[in-house]
Formats: sequence, C-alpha cells, structure tokens
Amino acid sequence: MITDITSPSHADAGRRFAQPSARFCEAWRLMATARAMANWYENHRNVCSRYVHSTSRGHEAIQVAAALHLQPDDYAAPYYRDDAFLLGLGLTPYELMLQLLAKADDPFSGGRTYYAHPSLRRPGFPTIPHQSSATGMQAIPATGMAQGILYLTRQGLLHPDLRPVVVCSIGDGAMTEGEVSEALQMAVLKKLPILYLVQDNDWAISATGAEMHAMNAWEFAAGFKGLRRLQTDGVAFVQAYEAVGEAMAYVREQRAPLLLHARCPLLNHHTSGVRQEFYRPPDEVERLHQSDPVDHLSAYLTREGIATHEELDLWEDEINEMIALEFERALAAPDPDPATVRDYVFVPTSITAEQGQRHPEGAENVLMVDAALHAIDELLSEHPEALLYGQDVGKRLGGVFREAARLAEKHGEHRVFNTPIQEAYLVGSTVGMSAVGAKPIVEIQFADYIWPGMNQLVEELSKSCYLSQGQFPVQALIRIPIGAYGGGGPYHSGSIESTLLTIRGIKVVYPANAADLKGLMKAAFLDPNPVIMLEHKGLYWSKVPGTAAARTPEPDRHYVVPLGKARLVQEAAPHHGKQGTSAVIITYGMGVYWALAATASFEDRISIQDLRTLHPLDWEAVVNEVEKHNKVLLLTEEPLLNSFMESLAGRISRQCFRALDAPVFTLGAEALPAVPLNVVLERAMLPTPEKVGAALEELLAW
Repeated sequence: MITDITSPSHADAGRRFAQPSARFCEAWRLMATARAMANWYENHRNVCSRYVHSTSRGHEAIQVAAALHLQPDDYAAPYYRDDAFLLGLGLTPYELMLQLLAKADDPFSGGRTYYAHPSLRRPGFPTIPHQSSATGMQAIPATGMAQGILYLTRQGLLHPDLRPVVVCSIGDGAMTEGEVSEALQMAVLKKLPILYLVQDNDWAISATGAEMHAMNAWEFAAGFKGLRRLQTDGVAFVQAYEAVGEAMAYVREQRAPLLLHARCPLLNHHTSGVRQEFYRPPDEVERLHQSDPVDHLSAYLTREGIATHEELDLWEDEINEMIALEFERALAAPDPDPATVRDYVFVPTSITAEQGQRHPEGAENVLMVDAALHAIDELLSEHPEALLYGQDVGKRLGGVFREAARLAEKHGEHRVFNTPIQEAYLVGSTVGMSAVGAKPIVEIQFADYIWPGMNQLVEELSKSCYLSQGQFPVQALIRIPIGAYGGGGPYHSGSIESTLLTIRGIKVVYPANAADLKGLMKAAFLDPNPVIMLEHKGLYWSKVPGTAAARTPEPDRHYVVPLGKARLVQEAAPHHGKQGTSAVIITYGMGVYWALAATASFEDRISIQDLRTLHPLDWEAVVNEVEKHNKVLLLTEEPLLNSFMESLAGRISRQCFRALDAPVFTLGAEALPAVPLNVVLERAMLPTPEKVGAALEELLAW
C-alpha cells in the first residue's frame, strides 16, 4: 500500500527524542557555522565573488537534519546550495573555503570546480560522486547508485549486514526537468533504496514557483505509483530531523524510494553573481528573515532550557572567530600549479598491449554481431559485478539485432534486462552504477537516439574524472549501433562520431571487423573510463555487398585490443612509397570496405589504415603513414562538412606539412540533414567505392 503522510508537528517531534540536547546543540553549531560562512562571504565580496557560489542560507535546518542521519556506507548526491549539508557530514569550513577560492588543496577538485560541488571518497564519510551544476541532472546518477546497490546486493557482492541508502538532494524548481521524471520512474519500477530530498524555497533564480510549475514536488510525486511521500517544515530543525529520520528508516528498512518535500526560505542570493536585490522586493526578504532556521532553533533551545542566550552568543562569537581565521588560512593557501591543468582527464587503464590470440588454431569465422554477443557473454561470466541493460535487450528479444540473444536466459533477468525508453537514464545511470562498484554495459538502440542522453554524457560522465581529481572516473561501456545499412532511413542510419568527439573525457571506439570488435569490447569494459563503442549495423551481418571481410576467425576469450591503436589493413609496396607513387587511405568503420573495394584496381599502390579508436587517436601511426606515402585520403561515412575527418585533415596539414606532396584529400557523405530512406538517394548521399576511386585518381595525379 502507498501511504502519503505529513510529518508530526514541531512540538510532537520534540517529545519523541530521547535526551536530544547534545544532538540539538551540535545541529545549532553546524547551522550557525553555515550562516556565519555565508555572512563572511557576503561581507568580503571583493575576494569571495571572484568565483560564483551559492550558500544554504534558509536551508540550514533541513540540510543538517539530512546529513546527521547518513551513515558511512551511504551515498549522497547534493546540489549546489548544500554547504550546510556538507558541514553536517563532517567536512570543515576550511575545506569548503579552499573550494570557494579554487585552491590547489581543494579536496574535491583541486580548484577545478565550484563551491559546494563535492567529490568525496573518504573513510568514515558517505560517498559523494562528482556533482555538477546542471539543474536536476543529479537525479539520474543518484538513482543509478541506488540501482547499483540493489544489483550488488542481489549478486551477493555487498556484506549482508549493510543496508546503504542514497540521498538525492534537489531544488523544487529542478523537479520540472524531464530527467527527474526518468529517475523517479526507475526508482519505483525497480523499488530502489533512495530518498529524494526536495528543498522548496519557491524560487528558481528570478522565477517563482507559480511561474515554474502547476504543482509542487509533493503533488507531482503522487503520479508515481509506489513512491511514498512525506512533507515537513524545513525551517524547524526538530521537525525536519524527525521527518528525515522517518524517511531514512523507511528507505533503509523497506528498500524502497521516498520523496521528502521540505519548505524553506531563500535568505540569500541565488548565487553571488545573481543578487536578490535584482529581482526580489526588499520587504519580502525582510519578512522571510523572520523564518531564519538558526534563530528558530535558538528559540527552541532557550525555551526548552537546553542552552541560554549567553551560551548561544558565546558559541556564535567562537564560530565567527574561527571562520575569520580559517578564511585567512584558505586565502593564503597556494593556487593550483598550471602544469597540472591536463591531469585527470582519464585514469590509466591496465590494457596497454594486445593480449590473447587473435586467430586461435581451428577458430571458425564469426559475424561481427556474434563476436559482440560472445564478448558480452564472456564478460558477464567472468565479472559478477557486470550487468547489461537497454531497450529490448532482455529475454524476450535479445536486442533488435540479436546482439544480446539468450544472454538474459543464461545470466538471469536481473543482470540482462529491458529498460524504459529513457536514453538519459541509460547514459546517466552508469555514473551511479560505477560509483558503487557495479560495471554497467548499456545499449542505445540506434545512434540517432543518443540525443536525449547528451546532457548526462556531457555534464556527468565526461567531466566526472577531471573534476574529481580522478576520484570518480566512470567505468561504463555504452554500445551504440550506427551507420547506414541500405534503406534504414533518416532515423536509423545516422552517424554521430564527430559530435561525440567534441566531448572531452570520453573514449570513442569504432571497430570494423569481428576480431577487433571482440578485442576492443573487452578492453573497453576493462577500461576505468567511459567508453562509447560504435558498432556499424551494415557490418553486423556482412549483408551489405563488399563487407564479407568483416567476418573473421573468432579470437579467444583472453583477446584484448588496447584502445588508441590503429591497424594497417592493407599495405602498399615499399618501392611505391620511395617513388612517390603511393597513397594512404585513413578511415574506419564502413570506410574500410569502400577503400578495399576501390583499391583493387590500383594494384599495390594504396595502404589502408583503420583507426579503430577515434579517441584517443593513434596519432603516431597516422604520422608514420603520412610520412611513408606523402599523400593521404581521409575517408568517412559522416557528412564531411565540419566533421572529425576535416579536423584531422587540418591537423595533418599543420604538423605533417613538410612530408606532404599533395593537399590532404577528404571524402565523406553529402552535407544533408539525414540519410534518405530510398536506397538510390542513400547511395547518392554516401561515399561509394567509385567515389573513393575517383578521389584516389585525382590524389595520385599530384
């Protein structure tokens, strides 16, 4: 049964505590510290406003209440106003000030990201993966953490006595984001142990609640069957503490989601850069200050005889003195070393050389789709922390290309399962999964449908390692069928690699045959960084004319191909290179087969280099081939204009200029918005062996 409840009154809550004095005094100190820090930042704007920041003024009670209920084995996803929450967890004002001032010793990011954007993996503290500023984006990674916890529990990979929960803190304005709905849907669908803590101050920068939504988060949550709801006053600490305790107990014991809606005033600016006097009436701000949570708790402590006014004044003086000293210490701390600016884009991978047997004795030729299927099967067998999910990959179908056929039957439907049509959740959940120790393999059904997942890919996956100083690389393998395959039409034939390659912090792999697909798949899974594997639909079954060579003998189960290593598919005779009568085609994916078909009539004058990995690029191999042949054709299936290959052409022209005997030639698809459905039009748009041959004739004539 779903039960919707409102927390008990402030007076009732106070009577439920056994000897609460020490905890209430501790909470007051934390809340007063958060207020004092906010006041100090405001009074020293000449220094503190160099970098934009938000503070928890008005939210201190609900944040500290939530923090005091968390345990070291729990997980949290705060948002950018949660500095009181961080103090409640045990972080020091000095640590937060180091981040405020973007100092080298900022424990979260080394000066790379904003104030109150934590990345915390520290003994005795809840785990907090990298948190971004993107509004509402934390809901999906946080829900992914809860799903990962559920999965690891079912796999027997968590100690049976542990019952960790996830707290996702979020503003009410962010609840209107579509990705929040995806998170809530999955939380109730899978019955995940997560608490959504909604802090409602009725503002989203200058927009009021009435302008933003037709209902608040409490009302909105009623539409998610199975999501228990709770409301509380976010000003009154005692009531908030009781409500959070009840909420956490429910999530921890029932292993089910709950949304806690807390109303609280915004007593400071939206950020230091967007000041409240720009858009809020002064009388409203003055009225709201009568609901200051710190003053509210002060009144409670004195009324109940827990502390005197004199004691509170003394504590406040001590806090203010401490804040002043700590700020001066943080101000004097060193700035980051410029030499470290490139650190932590990726963390090192253990796969640095080709291993295993590519062509084992007696191995049968396999299709690319079967090589992928076998690779995933072997990974699931060897790694209990691995799981595969996506649209239609489950037991009933096993993938629209049968690339996951029978995996759910063999490994269980809790390890291989269907998801809703939620590309953002598919991508973003891997952040949370990785943070708790699961190893997700997810599939986007077609490359044309990646776009709803781009927010998560850009804001969460790609930045996590860099902005957390390597604490939270996202170990995720994202599979994406790609490319045209004869009449697939405008929504199932697209190429997206150039867009992906503008996102720093992810790796992009594009195999062109079965052996490479299996070896790269294994290496991508074992890589501790996010990897996108683009798998060409036209090569899956070798049904497109001229792609029979995509079938290869199947490598053994130990075979891996390190990412960032190109492969020479075809090599021109050495004497042509010396005579200046050869050229190299640098390509990947379907381009390999257009090149093979086109060069059949050029005898031994053309080398073909398959990049295999687009990022990191094997630049050394590219330069080697350019210098060997002095003439180069870059071939891609993508529309050429503003593409990865045009960028590579510019780089080759700049850095290999002295070795070139001709301009760098490029060939790709026509610059059209989509691949047309009719196969005649599709052929007119895409490269063909004939087009490649014509380009080679022109290139060799230089």
